[in-house]
Amino acid sequence: MKREYCGLFGIYGHTEAARMAYFGLYAMQHRGQESAGIVTWDGTLIREQKGMGLVADVFNERHLGKELKGNIAVGHVRYSTTGASLLRNAQPFLVRFGNRHVAIAHNGNLVNTMELRKELENSGSIFQTTMDSEVFVHLMARYLNSHGSLEKAVAMACSKVKGSYSLLILVDDKLIAVRDPHGFRPLSLGRVADSYVIASETCAFDLLEAEYLREIKPGEMLVIENKCVRSLSLAETEPKRQCIFELIYFARPDSLVFGEVVYEKRKLMGCILAKEAPVDADFVMPFPDSGNYASIGYSQCSGLPLELCMIRNHYVGRTFIQPSQDMRDFSVRIKLNPVRSMIKGKRILIVEDSIVRGTTIRTRVKKLRELGAREIHMRVSCPPITNPCFYGIDFSSKGELIAANNKVEDIARFIGLDSLHYLTIPGLMESVGHKDDYCKACFDGNYPIDPAPGACKLCLEDDVALSW
Repeated sequence: MKREYCGLFGIYGHTEAARMAYFGLYAMQHRGQESAGIVTWDGTLIREQKGMGLVADVFNERHLGKELKGNIAVGHVRYSTTGASLLRNAQPFLVRFGNRHVAIAHNGNLVNTMELRKELENSGSIFQTTMDSEVFVHLMARYLNSHGSLEKAVAMACSKVKGSYSLLILVDDKLIAVRDPHGFRPLSLGRVADSYVIASETCAFDLLEAEYLREIKPGEMLVIENKCVRSLSLAETEPKRQCIFELIYFARPDSLVFGEVVYEKRKLMGCILAKEAPVDADFVMPFPDSGNYASIGYSQCSGLPLELCMIRNHYVGRTFIQPSQDMRDFSVRIKLNPVRSMIKGKRILIVEDSIVRGTTIRTRVKKLRELGAREIHMRVSCPPITNPCFYGIDFSSKGELIAANNKVEDIARFIGLDSLHYLTIPGLMESVGHKDDYCKACFDGNYPIDPAPGACKLCLEDDVALSW
């Protein structure tokens, strides 16, 4: 089962809203490379442009300068989780309900999608996609019909769903941002001139020279209308369960996520790793780019020199978020190239941020052996991933997780290492602030919300196959 990790961007009150959304999404391209979309509102008409591929491939000057008119925009970059990697599942998802136009962009994953979808279909709802995100729209439509208030409809829809979600909702001249009560997914508010911006990561603000204002709180709804911001509470406060994997891997190192500077947290993980598991080696090296910052921390705290012996082709996407194993394998073969003179006869310590399946790292280590490395050790700046994630990361069954079914020494043997050590859970929590605020279910199996039985990435596809 694959889960959704996407990037959201919204802007209110800017004459170049579409262009600003484009650059905001461009800054967050690392959060999803399958599809991209922008929806705009000009006070009369709502317009959209969506496509498969990277942001720069989906949009051109005609879209940004002429077609996507308006001073409000919502944008989304996606890699698929619930729902196949198809254009019909690209976001923002746009519908018309009565005299209202509704566009919704969702980052996260609902664990009760199948239950809600069945209930809605039994009451007459007709679904156009296989995304869990569409459930929000049908719930909103139901409550708008009965209550009229948009804010109340959003709040009631959110009260029905279970799981992780950050949402941007454009309804005519209103822009609404919502974060789930546990705060799994990041979402921040900023300002550029007299316009408000919202993004999954603050690196989008930096590109636009926007001022960071604050995080949107867990369980909070922000309503932006007439250049004013109103804050509403969705529900009673739940314990924070922010996704620790944002700080370990997913967020860009120059972002501020959950109030923490990602770069600094990753360096500290590497430093603590050096204290937990020192090794006699000639140098420390990362596999770029994900291991870079923990490697710096390990090097500085251990005294071992840092060498960049693997050179990355920056025109290849991140292998972790490729939707199929074939694509991941292809990316591995062309992504990194070694500096051969640095490898032969050397005792190498590799610092990685995580091991999920083990197949990518095994291929790379095999190449180092072929080049004559004398010893290869590995230190991993997160604990073993032993449990599937149901809230937004691309590892979702125990069968996919090498650490779920193997001891550390067996993993080392499979990969081809002389030694292997994972950062302990106490060590990880020492490296982050507000230790009790994070979801660690992928490491310890303590799920904040019970996952639904039988859920999977394509669990909705069979039901709709004949209709497409």
